[in-house]
Amino acid sequence: MKFTLADSRLLRESVNVISELVNEVTFKLTKNGMELVAIDPANVAMIDFKLMAGAFAEYEADKDTEISLNLENLKAVLKRAKPEDSIAMSLEKGRMKVELVGDGRKTFNLSLIDYEREPQKLPSLKFNAKVAVQSAKFDEAINDMSVASDSVALVSENGKFLMKSEGNLSDAKVEFPNASVSLGKEGEVAAKYAIEYLAKMSKASKLAEEVGVSYSNDYPLKLEYNVNGKLYLGFVLAPRVSND
Repeated sequence: MKFTLADSRLLRESVNVISELVNEVTFKLTKNGMELVAIDPANVAMIDFKLMAGAFAEYEADKDTEISLNLENLKAVLKRAKPEDSIAMSLEKGRMKVELVGDGRKTFNLSLIDYEREPQKLPSLKFNAKVAVQSAKFDEAINDMSVASDSVALVSENGKFLMKSEGNLSDAKVEFPNASVSLGKEGEVAAKYAIEYLAKMSKASKLAEEVGVSYSNDYPLKLEYNVNGKLYLGFVLAPRVSND
């Protein structure tokens, strides 16, 4: 197994976001690319990550392989990559060899870990509201909402998408006039989610210009960040119980 990634940002920023939610993961390497499905320790959020073969300058995977890594260790290595560096990775003697190649060559060897956990399967979900919005605006709005409360309501109504946050002493609202909104038979869809998780997930705005936001009334949320033919980073987040 050997592969070279010319755009180090795709892996570096993905690992930065994923490591906010989980620390130890198992990557599956197939002929189609590098992928993982993981769930956070609190069983509140799921991660669906695919770094496709088309993102790599060189990609060799003779057979499906699973490798388990500590993400903090991988993140520390990837932080040493300059924007113009490429990343070459290979398996050698039970370790992951990572080479950062630019005006020089830096080599790191990461030990694989024994990580035993039941394989995670993504749930089958159907949504009444599907929204496409600028990812940077979505990220900014999540941070705006944190001023008022630790949870935020996502609302789609009359072809509009907005966020509402209400606390004991203050409240906030952000509207997205340029969002693309698709609603099912229900005229209004609203659900509440924890800002703590959304703030971590929305950092994926560094990867894609647009985020897909799918949800239903008091139902799990799905966020999707796509870089066409190269990367997919999706999240599923459980709704917040409406008692605050």
